Amino acid sequence: MGGGRKRGRTQRRHFKQGRENVWKHNPQRPPAAGGEGAEGGAAEGREGNPSWQPFATENPAFEDYYKAQQIIPEGEWDDFMNMLRKPLPATFRINASCQFYQDICSQLENDFRKSLETEVSDEHEEDAIRPLPWYPGNLAWHLNFSRMQLRRNQALEGFHEFLKRENEVGNITRQEAVSMVPPLFLNVQPDHHILDMCAAPGSKTFQLLEMIHQSTKPGMLPNALVVANDVDVQRCNLLIHQTKRMCTANLIVTNHEAQNFPGCNLAKFSSETCTDESKLQRLEFDRVLCDVPCSGDGTVRKAPDMWRKWNAGMGNGLHRLQVEIAMRGIGLLKVGGRIVYSTCSMNPVENEAVVAEILRRCGDSVELLDVSNELPELVRRPGLSTWKVRDRGSWFGTHEDVPRYRKNVISPSMFPSGKGTMDSHVAIGSVEINTDVIDADMKDSTNMVEGEQETKTASDDVNNGGDPNTEETSKLESNEVPNDSDKKSNSASIRTEHSNFPLHRCMRIVPHDQNSGAFFIAVLQKISPINENQEAELIKGEHNISKDRAEKLEKGLGSDKVPHKENTVQQQGVDDGNVMDEQQNGDVDNETSNGKSSEEAKVIVNEAENDQAGPRDRRRKPQNQGRWRGVDPVIFFKDEATIRSIVSFYGIKDTFPLEGHLVTRNPDAGHVKRIYYVSKSVQEVLELNVKVGERLKITSLGLKIFERQSSKDGSPCTFRLSSEGLPLLLPYITKQILYASAIDFQHLLQYRTIKFPDFVDAKFGEEASALLPGCCVVVLWEGHQNIDSIAMDPSAIAIVCWKGKTNLCVMVSPLDGKELLERICLRYGLKIPKADDVKPSMKIDGSDEQPDLSTEAVDPEAVPESKASDMEIADAKEVE
Repeated sequence: MGGGRKRGRTQRRHFKQGRENVWKHNPQRPPAAGGEGAEGGAAEGREGNPSWQPFATENPAFEDYYKAQQIIPEGEWDDFMNMLRKPLPATFRINASCQFYQDICSQLENDFRKSLETEVSDEHEEDAIRPLPWYPGNLAWHLNFSRMQLRRNQALEGFHEFLKRENEVGNITRQEAVSMVPPLFLNVQPDHHILDMCAAPGSKTFQLLEMIHQSTKPGMLPNALVVANDVDVQRCNLLIHQTKRMCTANLIVTNHEAQNFPGCNLAKFSSETCTDESKLQRLEFDRVLCDVPCSGDGTVRKAPDMWRKWNAGMGNGLHRLQVEIAMRGIGLLKVGGRIVYSTCSMNPVENEAVVAEILRRCGDSVELLDVSNELPELVRRPGLSTWKVRDRGSWFGTHEDVPRYRKNVISPSMFPSGKGTMDSHVAIGSVEINTDVIDADMKDSTNMVEGEQETKTASDDVNNGGDPNTEETSKLESNEVPNDSDKKSNSASIRTEHSNFPLHRCMRIVPHDQNSGAFFIAVLQKISPINENQEAELIKGEHNISKDRAEKLEKGLGSDKVPHKENTVQQQGVDDGNVMDEQQNGDVDNETSNGKSSEEAKVIVNEAENDQAGPRDRRRKPQNQGRWRGVDPVIFFKDEATIRSIVSFYGIKDTFPLEGHLVTRNPDAGHVKRIYYVSKSVQEVLELNVKVGERLKITSLGLKIFERQSSKDGSPCTFRLSSEGLPLLLPYITKQILYASAIDFQHLLQYRTIKFPDFVDAKFGEEASALLPGCCVVVLWEGHQNIDSIAMDPSAIAIVCWKGKTNLCVMVSPLDGKELLERICLRYGLKIPKADDVKPSMKIDGSDEQPDLSTEAVDPEAVPESKASDMEIADAKEVE
């Protein structure tokens, strides 16, 4: 009975609680030590809940590790630790490309800055709110309050509501200060192609989009492109949620392992020969942001649970994955391009050791840049040139000191010199074999296998979108804290190495320098192609796919067989864009037991995972899928009849390019619900992706510009304008457009539906009633402007409305409408109406056809089927 299976622990009849609940009061557990560490959270937590216990803010292993690494001078150690135990101040960034950024800057400087200083002047000696001096244009602001204080302090309630509302509509982004630094060192230009390799939850991606759109004129798009990638589909949803606020046509969101990001080279992946040099032949990037998965101990101020989780094995387990991701980024980088490698960790094994290994592998092809003259007001410290490695409670200064059974876990690249015991390693193809381990006794071999499994745990968890701080990883440091005598003798007596690379050019941001989190940044430039010897080393012992197989990949065909994971070979290297993706390193199989390529294996595994879907998924209606199962294909929209109808109804000028710029996620043109607009740069990448066999797994792209709308009014056009796409299209619309006075525009936003005779300006009501039924645009007219030039004014304000039989109805979400209403009232000195001011008599007449205008729902064609939880989305909004 029951097939011999027992109930799960959470299904047992008397199951009470799965694990220790740190939020539950335990009278037997003493209060956590740390004094100031509980300053923000503990005091406020006790006020709201007397039984609440603060997080522990001490970890002897943490202190011992970083004291030995000498990341901070001994005289600053107490200041460093005291700052780590304090809650992290809140920070946010203003979107310079948004329409109201000057109004927001003025409101912060003249309103909130003065009022907050008056209300909380007794609590803080410094300014309650101030701009970050190192961020250009005073667009980033620092608060002397933690997120918890913002929520609980009544004096800050109004300001907190302001932050939440502006963040939701995309005018600001709540982001940790040090997280804003890496994109600034990319030196992004409006024509750059940019890759964000590990993009979720999307704060840095949003920052990159701000940069490329900052100087764009109305109705124009930059030539730049941002490809935002993440390995986990749930985190891709968070990424889409964040970047959707930007309303951009220059973004592609992909779902790949960063270390195996596919190369799109037309000469390698297609039998077609293209003679048109104007067409994109190969996907390369001018800038690459490589913010890799890390142990995250630099975020301990905002994630105090890190004190309990931390151990040295976390960094060791992620080192190889970090190297692989960074090397893949360099392979995708153009010559002359810049890559920024960053982590929110203080561990040199994750930081300087990775940078040194990059320079070691790439030779003279890559240079570590000195950027000390950039952002001069940012306080930063030089990188380390010497460090040690800790494994299972022991310190090692060189790879030679590592026991034989641990040499396959603790790699030479973790040490400053990068040198290993060369005589004990034999290269067979692209696989390195440790002969010492082979000759060791059975006990050492067993320990080696266990070590490999422990080290692989952290990287596997990251690849699966999980937390590297797992219970299994913690076992690496189960005996992390030796006796005091052992500490001194083991750490002080070992010999250490010194790196010959200029690692002092790396940047370390430490918390007590400017009251922030900790961060590591290195800026590298690719000064020449990867040389032939390095490229030959990569392809040694590997097999290229056949021409027939390449043609099948172009058509998106795959196999039904699933390779066994234990028959894989892991390799290391760099792809300069000339080597095919089947020749890359990574956790995905390079070659399977039956000779299949890595790319084929990925497709097969992807299909197999989807074939194992539950009964609920099996009941769904089969869809015409593209190459990637579970992801809607990207189709260029070419229905000429529909396009002519849209152009005719809205009077779109010929100067607005539509051909080749409209895409949809539904292959059935007769049932398309949403049409997206893509920039020229995105269009070129899409065309290239089709030619190489749809190697990019695209989860979202483009700007929603038209949406199907059914009505009983008999509208001649079945597609309405989207609020997201209106700013781009506004300068080109000549029909179905109205110009309203400030008072009528305010009433539209306030009441949302107004009958034609009820407008203050009777002429405006008559013009509205004369429009064709269906979608229309209402533009705010100040009275002194030339109507013909309003649409080209960057400050022009317009909304999408629906013209019914007797009234005009706003098609803007309530949140966006409320924000826009307040901005207009502040700009023109109007009284901000309250929610109670809405009159019931102004509701829409029941005889009119009223589409669902309450909100613009999340686009199911742009977001994958699985949705992230509200809690994950809420977390992603505030920090990265």
